[in-house]
Amino acid sequence: MLRRAVIKNHTLEALLFKRRALVAALFSVLILLVLLSRLVYLQFFEFSHFTTLSKNNRIRLTPLVPNRGLIYDRNGVVLAENQPSYQLELIPEQIKDMQKTLHELAELVTLDEDALHQFNKLLQRSRKFEGVPLRTKLSDEEVAKLAVNRHRFPGVEINARLGRFYPLGESMAHVVGYVGRIDENSLKRIDESNYKGSTHIGKIGIERYYEDQLHGMVGYKNFEVNVQGRELRVLDKIPPIPGNNLWLTLDARLQKVAEAALKGYSGSVVVMQPDTGELLAMVSMPGFDPNLFVHGISHKDYKRLRDSPDRPLFNRSIMGQYPPGSTIKPFIALGGMESRTIGHRETINCIGHYMLPNDDRKYRDWKKTGHGKVDLNKSIAQSCDVYYYELAYRMGINRIYAFLHQFGFGVKTGVDLLGERSGLLPSREWKNRVKNKIWFPGETLITGIGQGYMLTTPLQLATATSILGMRGQIMPPHLLSKIDEPGGKEITMQWPVKEPVKLKRNNNWQHVINGMVSVMHGLRGTARSSGYGLKFKMAGKTGTAQVFGIAQDEEYDEETTAKKLRDHALFISFAPENNPKIAVAVIAENGGHGSGVAAPIARKIIDEWVRINNEKAAGN
Repeated sequence: MLRRAVIKNHTLEALLFKRRALVAALFSVLILLVLLSRLVYLQFFEFSHFTTLSKNNRIRLTPLVPNRGLIYDRNGVVLAENQPSYQLELIPEQIKDMQKTLHELAELVTLDEDALHQFNKLLQRSRKFEGVPLRTKLSDEEVAKLAVNRHRFPGVEINARLGRFYPLGESMAHVVGYVGRIDENSLKRIDESNYKGSTHIGKIGIERYYEDQLHGMVGYKNFEVNVQGRELRVLDKIPPIPGNNLWLTLDARLQKVAEAALKGYSGSVVVMQPDTGELLAMVSMPGFDPNLFVHGISHKDYKRLRDSPDRPLFNRSIMGQYPPGSTIKPFIALGGMESRTIGHRETINCIGHYMLPNDDRKYRDWKKTGHGKVDLNKSIAQSCDVYYYELAYRMGINRIYAFLHQFGFGVKTGVDLLGERSGLLPSREWKNRVKNKIWFPGETLITGIGQGYMLTTPLQLATATSILGMRGQIMPPHLLSKIDEPGGKEITMQWPVKEPVKLKRNNNWQHVINGMVSVMHGLRGTARSSGYGLKFKMAGKTGTAQVFGIAQDEEYDEETTAKKLRDHALFISFAPENNPKIAVAVIAENGGHGSGVAAPIARKIIDEWVRINNEKAAGN
């Protein structure tokens, strides 16, 4: 059977094809327009963004941290230096899973809780493209392990850094200070642009006070990297400017002798050159090792230092405030003569106690039987309390305050360290303002022997002693001697001379100094054993400061008194008597008597000073 042939409609098929072709063409044009619009957007509107990303994949800009300046003593002994060490750093933007990376790194290097806690703190305030230190001072074995496994850890780098190191350890720790990691408080006081890449900053002491001198100026480096992030070539480099080297007035030899002499006591020793204001030694005991703080102190070590009853972190030289005790007597004696309240030949009868008019309270002398008739020289040499009760009563608190203020009592010395305290020089106005109470005559008496409200720092005592030895000339105490800049320029510090203390009669200086010489060389001088054998005359004054009050009908018994409640031992001195080149102030907490503890400490320091000077003379 034959099939019927189908006749095709070519016109209809052609029309259908044209419609489909038109739809396909329109779709293609639409897709092309979308692509073109996206291309235009990326080319014109996102050009700078993607150009930056492209360059960042190929070129990196990294800060170059300047070397921190070194710190020397007056003879070139290094007190703070930089030592190379390897540091493990993580770049957050290159790490996909931070916790996983930390877990795997812990299998290669030691990561304790303190290190992780510190890292997380730094991570929160760091920029994603900057390296965040995780571990410092890596061992050679740890560096080797990380190098072998480096391909496993994108964004993890091992960088060689210079870390701060203090060769003398505890010696001078309170003065030199230490550096620590930059924290939020530090960021408030620095120029962040100059601390790019820096991880440490001065925290206390000279390191903090002269941070601007020690840090230097940051540099930058542009370099090309491959896809693995390895450096190929340096494109541009601005080298950093190292920090300045600082030379201090301190003498490490004298410092060590002073520390050894004070060993066994909490307290302070300040040694000063009166005619220049240079501080030759500044001891605060007990001390601490500043190296513990450089790379982040552990919670255990910090808790041990913080909670110690001996307060090793406390700088007693500038922050410790103590009653000056009898060391104030030469100044009171000078004020009495200057105000014409008493003459140097006038005598006062000491019967072992003193009583105010119409008052039955007895103000006792340290010597029960009394000193008999006492003039100014004898009052200083034998430290007669009754003499100064009477003198203070005659002067009155207003004149005492005005005169002692000239020697720097009650005000900061202005030494180049932060945290200095002003001590306390009491007055009627002060008591009324602070305690809202009136001033009593008995308070004037005990101020005359350095007790009561009066407080002073060891540095204030050394400064006032220097002024006394220099017959009124005031040289501000200071620690910085000179600055060495990287280019070789040397800057010697020039410290301004203050307005001197002027007396109406210059002979009064010598009358008081003669009394202090009698302390050391007189037949009944309280420190005559410490003055024995010197080839020159030394002026000094012993002191004992009560830690707690004693009732009138009680007696102080050192043997039965707990050590922490025993009297403080004090001593001030300068030598030679006619041309002072050294002044010493000693405070031994709970040391008992100044003559038995503090004066021998000063003598050891004087002997070392003599030895050093003889050595220099022989060398010349």
